[in-house]
Amino acid sequence: MSQDVIKKAIANQKMRCPKCKNPIKKYDNYVVMTDTAYDGPDSSLQLDSGGPSKVTLICGNESCSWKERTEYWENYLEE
Repeated sequence: MSQDVIKKAIANQKMRCPKCKNPIKKYDNYVVMTDTAYDGPDSSLQLDSGGPSKVTLICGNESCSWKERTEYWENYLEE
């Protein structure tokens, strides 16, 4: 679900670059991180993949080379 939020925010210019203050133009390497992994006695490996998502945000504007790998991408959203 959060990848859809990121796509819509970028398409609607609702994410701002902290360096140049222009809209962020693209993102890359979206993943949903694993919260926990348990491989204890008498059990098979159990993963809880409901964790936070991580993404590389890329400004993409001509005069700005800012990019950041973050799980706190919500901080770049504008209301």
